[in-house]
Amino acid sequence: MHPRAMPRVFGFAGWSGSGKTTLLERVIAELTGRGLRVALIKHAHHGFDVDRPGKDSFRHREAGATEVLVTSTTRWALLHELRGAPELTLTDALAHFGPCDLVLVEGFKREPIPKLEVWRAATAKPLLFPTDPNIVALATDDPLPDVIQAPQLRRFALHDAVGVADFAQERALTVAQAGADVGLLQRT
Repeated sequence: MHPRAMPRVFGFAGWSGSGKTTLLERVIAELTGRGLRVALIKHAHHGFDVDRPGKDSFRHREAGATEVLVTSTTRWALLHELRGAPELTLTDALAHFGPCDLVLVEGFKREPIPKLEVWRAATAKPLLFPTDPNIVALATDDPLPDVIQAPQLRRFALHDAVGVADFAQERALTVAQAGADVGLLQRT
């Protein structure tokens, strides 16, 4: 049995308040405007809810259901409670998607996928690229601190959704699953 073909992936990294969400919104709109089917995986570092207390799906999940699927004429959502099971790997998460051309990934910072760092000096947080060899580009409108050089990184303005979309398409990798838990990355 051949493993299901996995889509191409490209990551986005940056501190809270750096502008990742705004840039991602613009990049997604640009890519879908080109006719691509785009999906997004956002890794949360804490518990989160997509349904609200009092809603049936919330009540069923709180009662102990491992999975709750909510469906309507406009969308469906599957909530899966881990209940002590391990967190999904990026490869596991990708396996849950339907067919698409490109998956943009926010988070999963330890995964060896190409990433663009979004940075603003106003966050008062350090740049990530000096310690992450998978960051291949930087989106910022601020000058870099004098002590940090980045000649190897492709640079973009924070509003350059077209340039970032082009770069993401060019540098995205495919993920092929080779065994139960092994994800192999390869450039296409």
